[in-house]
Amino acid sequence: MAEMADKAKVEEMDWEGIDGVRMTWNLWPRTKVEASKCVIPLAASISPIRRHPLILDLPYAPLDCKTCKALLNAFARVDFAAMNWVCPFCYHRNHFPSHYHSISEINLPGELYPQYTTVEYTLPPDPSRVPPPPVFVFVLDTCMIEEELGYAKSALKQAIGLLPENALVGFVSFGTQAHVHELGFSEMSKVFVFKGNKEVTKDQILDQLGLGSSSRRAPTSGFSKGAQNGFQSSGVDRFLLPASECEYTLDLLLDELQSDQWPVQPGHRPQRCTGVALSVAAGLLGACLPGTGARIVALVGGPCTEGPGTIISKDLSDPVRSHKDLDKDAAPYYKKAVKFYDSIAKQLVAQGHVLDLFASALDQVGVAEMKVAVESTGGLVVLSESFGHSVFKDSFKRMFEDGEHSLGLCFNGTLEINCSKDIKIQGVIGPCSSLEKKGPNVADTVIGEGNTSAWKLCGLDKSTCLTVFFDLSSTGSTAPGALNQQLYLQFITRYQNSEGKSLARVTTLTRQWVDTAVSTENLVQGFDQETAAVVMARLTSLKMETEEGFDATRWLDRTLIRLCSKFGEYRKDDPTSFTLKPYLTLFPQFMFNLRRSQFVQDLRQLCWMWLPLQLTRFFY
Repeated sequence: MAEMADKAKVEEMDWEGIDGVRMTWNLWPRTKVEASKCVIPLAASISPIRRHPLILDLPYAPLDCKTCKALLNAFARVDFAAMNWVCPFCYHRNHFPSHYHSISEINLPGELYPQYTTVEYTLPPDPSRVPPPPVFVFVLDTCMIEEELGYAKSALKQAIGLLPENALVGFVSFGTQAHVHELGFSEMSKVFVFKGNKEVTKDQILDQLGLGSSSRRAPTSGFSKGAQNGFQSSGVDRFLLPASECEYTLDLLLDELQSDQWPVQPGHRPQRCTGVALSVAAGLLGACLPGTGARIVALVGGPCTEGPGTIISKDLSDPVRSHKDLDKDAAPYYKKAVKFYDSIAKQLVAQGHVLDLFASALDQVGVAEMKVAVESTGGLVVLSESFGHSVFKDSFKRMFEDGEHSLGLCFNGTLEINCSKDIKIQGVIGPCSSLEKKGPNVADTVIGEGNTSAWKLCGLDKSTCLTVFFDLSSTGSTAPGALNQQLYLQFITRYQNSEGKSLARVTTLTRQWVDTAVSTENLVQGFDQETAAVVMARLTSLKMETEEGFDATRWLDRTLIRLCSKFGEYRKDDPTSFTLKPYLTLFPQFMFNLRRSQFVQDLRQLCWMWLPLQLTRFFY
């Protein structure tokens, strides 16, 4: 009876909440052909570090399979007599190391308990290194009126006061030129100036800052034991100081900081070198803390008009590019600016650093060009009319708050996915970048960030969500004996938390193969309508961005028609006979609201949006 009660308790657990994974289909067709007939793709929405009180914390490193590198989990077959385990992904037999020799049927390690499909390992720290603190480099636009600049400076002061005392802080201001402030030189204000009208290379940045090859270090995941305040004292501590040590200096610096003093001709925009400033900040972090989690927090008050990343000329008679200009290829600065920010994105991803953008202006500031750097690194974007607006002030404060309302910002993460044989990974949609890790479980067709089974997550938080798309091998088995076999998926997220600890979240799931060639009844019972709606919305958004001439509403309509035709029940020429299984009834409503939303429709065509959102069937 006790065993039955325990089993019932396990079945009642909130598995989706614990694992942070929801799938479009919870029962999978066995073949590639049958999967294509499902209409809605095989996909999973995952929250890699979603918090839940029932997630087991383990204070040791995970054990991996010597062949496929999947980690030991509750679905592994264990031979306690021979002290080995069989990997459920590749079926390779692995021997337990010596520190596992005390395990038995009644003395299991945490990762082997069936109720712990998700566990989080706290990786042992390197005794020769100090855990790295969080790092923030603030980049402030000074091409603003005094009132706006005052709001921005006030927000910065508040943010620095909210940071942990050991958090490292750097500061870059920019206008016509970019200024790197040496916070470690407290006797007077010492600034390194970079011209804003031309691109500067990483080597030029390092040489000018005195951080050339003699001061550079190899990428590490932490700091040497002898480093002062957690970093090398060979010049780096001039620019990045603990918040507790530089708060007073930075307050004085911000009090003295004025709007950009370079004259602006009548009828012209200020000379704003946003691109150079971000490039300098990225170069500074790359020299000081490569491979360690850090964020560049940029406060921008207008469009870039000077140097690399320029999106508009200085002449006010020249309007900022519109969607129509982009469609007609009539935006002369756009492609060059996107190419520049793409290079910044690749540099930041290689370094493991994040770009956050807080833009406050009545006009556009160039988010369309800069978004590649923000998206690739998992950064945040907040747009508002003014730095004095509550949207900016509340959002900026929320970013640095601790406790219950904390965003749970984490750094320098990676995601790896392991799959059963015959399952292929097409790609991921979300704030990540491909690590180009090829393998037998990588599909030929690509959706989003594909051609890999591992991704970089420079920045992630407790609400980060990724959509993973799967495909099946064309050689999937259809033998009767194979129909009841289980499939397995494993998601491994390694990251650095705000305390500098290295963690590894491991989620291992199993689902069942079904023979859809015989009947679709079982398949439909495993359909998740809400997840399917999210996946379709993300896929539509991706197609709108990447496919020229893509008609989103038409594609959504056709997809819904195909789904209803496949799984609906009706008599020909009798609309009243149409019915859907309870597992599918909400999905058409989700799609109907999506196709009429502002995410899909052109804003100029929304004059009829006030009409009641009600479905009417006319024909099939």
